[in-house]
Amino acid sequence: MTEKKEWKKLGFGTMRLPLLDAEDPTSIDYEQVCRMMDAYLEQGFCYVDTAYMYHKYESERIVKRALTDRYPRDRYVLADKMPVSHLKEVGDLERIFEEQLEKCGVEYFDYYLLHNISRTSWDTVERLDAFAFMRQKKAEGKIGRLGFSYHADAELLEKILKEHPEVEFVQLQINYLDWESAYIQSRLNYEVCVKYGRDVIVMEPVKGGALAAVPQEAEALFKEKNPELSVPSWAVRFAAGLDHVIVVLSGMSSMEQLLDNTAYMKDFKPLSDEEKEIVTKAAGIINAGIAIGCTGCSYCVEGCPKNIAIPEYFALYNQKKRYGGHSHAESYYKNYLNRRGRAGDCIGCRKCERICPQHLPVSELMKDVSTEFDGE
Repeated sequence: MTEKKEWKKLGFGTMRLPLLDAEDPTSIDYEQVCRMMDAYLEQGFCYVDTAYMYHKYESERIVKRALTDRYPRDRYVLADKMPVSHLKEVGDLERIFEEQLEKCGVEYFDYYLLHNISRTSWDTVERLDAFAFMRQKKAEGKIGRLGFSYHADAELLEKILKEHPEVEFVQLQINYLDWESAYIQSRLNYEVCVKYGRDVIVMEPVKGGALAAVPQEAEALFKEKNPELSVPSWAVRFAAGLDHVIVVLSGMSSMEQLLDNTAYMKDFKPLSDEEKEIVTKAAGIINAGIAIGCTGCSYCVEGCPKNIAIPEYFALYNQKKRYGGHSHAESYYKNYLNRRGRAGDCIGCRKCERICPQHLPVSELMKDVSTEFDGE
């Protein structure tokens, strides 16, 4: 079993894989994923991350087809996650874990996480004693290192790490836009991990793509310093440069993105002091132009009683606020209405809010979206 070791810091995230049909998250482009996986491994990278819910429960299967069926076990480090939001009783832990092993085609996971611990889901973790299950699987040799992904405040994180010394790493949302956020608390959570000596894995370094397409004023800062580097490279390098970070996950959606990421991460160089100042200026510019801080994870969509395309509507709303009539957001919004609910159809059940990693007041924000696009 793969132990903790030094490796290239770029991780291959499988949350946003290339699709054959943009409207169907299960229509994964297998051939392109295989080419991307080959290029990734051939350059000396090894950490592949998946989860039960990604791509409507198909991500683990594609990992088996593109990775574990095609490469020997010592060529990669595989991480998977227990979906806390799907747990109702103790038996669910064993059932889902065994299903994941089968879907991924492996006998053990190198890294295994409780997925999306928040103030809401922490009650489930405690009620089902999920950490005891994790310890058991580690003792059985089915988990190499155990941890959790986290979307809450630093106070709760400190409580968890103090009470659970078995935790070896924490997966945090860290990017230069959220570093000082009062809601995401990237810096504060990172500092808690440092205090307790836990390794950190970074998710959402490009904030769901928001830091790949930045306002022109921010992009100009980056290009003036180094015209050869891509805009998202600044975000990934910001996160990878933190001392306790061992892996930065990038949800790569195309070969182009993969080759860009591997090019600057193959021989990784942290941001210089001057580059850090540029990033701070860019963050101020970007934050001023973002209306809704949605990362497009789509956790909120499953089970929406009105079948509302929540992340897509938030993205269109942001585009409209940033670019006005030049965004053509109204036209794109209308394209959804023959198969998805309107923003104004939201009944305020708040099911989406209980699972949102960004803690967004979705039902209230949907009223703003409806005013913008439904004319209400």
